[in-house]
Amino acid sequence: MGPIRDRFAQAGRPLVMGVVNVTPDSFYADSRAPEAEDAVRRARRMAEQGADVLDVGGESTRPGADPVPERDELERVVPAVEAIDDVVDVPISVDTRRAAVADRALEAGAAIVNDVSAGRDDERMFDVVADHGADIVLMHRQGTPDVMQADPSYENVRAEVAAFLLERAEAARAAGIERDAITLDPGIGFGKRLAHNLELLRATSSLAGLGYPLLVGVSRKSMFADLLDREVDERLPGSLAVATLAARDGAAIVRVHDVPETLDAVRTAEALDPR
Repeated sequence: MGPIRDRFAQAGRPLVMGVVNVTPDSFYADSRAPEAEDAVRRARRMAEQGADVLDVGGESTRPGADPVPERDELERVVPAVEAIDDVVDVPISVDTRRAAVADRALEAGAAIVNDVSAGRDDERMFDVVADHGADIVLMHRQGTPDVMQADPSYENVRAEVAAFLLERAEAARAAGIERDAITLDPGIGFGKRLAHNLELLRATSSLAGLGYPLLVGVSRKSMFADLLDREVDERLPGSLAVATLAARDGAAIVRVHDVPETLDAVRTAEALDPR
């Protein structure tokens, strides 16, 4: 059993994945930790606050973001993963779409690869994950970050996202990744309009029933600008509402910037409506 399923089974509630961005340009400034020392401080604090997983990323994938050269991503991510692994006893995920970065990060102490391209941007990704015996998160994304919000369209967003995720899970398994090591992510905000995001969030229970753990990541995203007219530093209440409903509807992981607040919300939801 991989670290996600194992921790989920032990916790008896959705896991809280804390975001550690070793980038200078992530959309939420408070999540940025551009140097390894900054990343260690943020990771240690999140671990102390109760984070179940730490997700380290060296390339912003926000709408409109330009790709980061592989060398730059390696220089950001690998030292941070090594340093974090030395001081916290929490599984580390590396948020990357590049096999070379995943390989080096897994060697440095990561146990999970969180791939926003679901293995499509680098054909070697699944082989690297299989060789390491690591977990992988497969996310749905329509388009690429630089253009994905230009004109996203679907005939049936629920069905299309579910079919995509199952196809990528089968491709991962064909490459040698164990079924228990796969988690799915509908990719809220990645090539979706507000209506698409809301429809997918309403479908959390059905997506959680596809046979794999489900990750839901909406923390402080721009959907709350569209829905509530809130700036990024005003989006915590909306983020907590989604985390609470995701917990009720069967999500295995919520990926967040605000660990203690989300843990309180998830624990309260579980106490009031235990599954």
